[in-house]
Amino acid sequence: MTEAGVRRGRPARAARAVLTGLRRTAATALLLALVPVTAALLVAAGVLCAPVSLATRGPWRPVRMLGFVLLYLLADLAGLTAAAFLWALRLPDGRDRARRRAEDAFALLERLLRLMRRAGERIFRLRVTVTPPPPGASGGAAAPVLVFVRHAGVGDSFLLLQVLLGPAGLRPHTVLKRTLRADPALDVLVGRVPHCFLPAFGRRAEDAIGELAAGLGPGDALVIFPEGGNFTPRRRLRAIASLRRRGLRRRAARAERMRHVLPPRDAGALAALAAAPAADVVFVAHTGLDVLHSARTVWDRLPLREGVRARWWRVPASRVPSGDAARSEWLLAQWARVDRWIADHAGPDATHA
Repeated sequence: MTEAGVRRGRPARAARAVLTGLRRTAATALLLALVPVTAALLVAAGVLCAPVSLATRGPWRPVRMLGFVLLYLLADLAGLTAAAFLWALRLPDGRDRARRRAEDAFALLERLLRLMRRAGERIFRLRVTVTPPPPGASGGAAAPVLVFVRHAGVGDSFLLLQVLLGPAGLRPHTVLKRTLRADPALDVLVGRVPHCFLPAFGRRAEDAIGELAAGLGPGDALVIFPEGGNFTPRRRLRAIASLRRRGLRRRAARAERMRHVLPPRDAGALAALAAAPAADVVFVAHTGLDVLHSARTVWDRLPLREGVRARWWRVPASRVPSGDAARSEWLLAQWARVDRWIADHAGPDATHA
């Protein structure tokens, strides 16, 4: 970039920094206000629910949900406090400051996500079975991977990140929806590690994803949800109709045969494959959180009656086809395999067409 270009970019960066500071200040203030309100609601819910729930052995849903929300808010505050402390601790690090801060952020994210998973296990009876078990922490020797994941149910992305950071020992470089920046701790910590929020303002989403994939190193994993959103039967029908309107009738027919997933969107996945040709590809299918796709189903289905089951398989980079057309067909075939696995393992209450 020329010196003139650098000078022109400075005001934009300064403006973004100001907006980021204002957003984080407002979100933190709201967080501080919500903690006492949620605590008061939790006490009130406990008092009001106790007579009926004790007599009928009810599920204590309001108490469970408010208790989890309060713990989430407190974990957010703890994460912000720890992030501020670690930021100050790394001030003297000089040139290694960015790398060390990223390491600190990954470690802190893992602790917070592990805490919330344990809370989910106790409060909502969350049980997770991953097949085959993650290979365990392998440090910097592990080859980089692209992780393509089915998206269905509340919290599946956070659960996946916890598995990658903890049992698998990988550093996830994640593509997330921009709305998640409303969470102040997540905003701060994800901002210190390689990431991409969508929509990517000022450039195409696939360009942002490709840039993120190009920076992968040993022990890194780029996480993408190719469906672009949580699966619901209505979204599936809309996606199939969209393929037909665009003249992709053969692809629409194949998508129609897949009843548990949305047809994958190619652009981001293909950009990642092109930018990281030496990376292996991991596909992740899961079921158990399918039942949580709206406020009503969250209320009706918690605590969980079925455990969460996940199945992953790894495709070596040498077996990934060359060229966008072949890769598009290959991705769709892998997604059909995801669909078949869900059909064989989904519980009777799972969301499907």
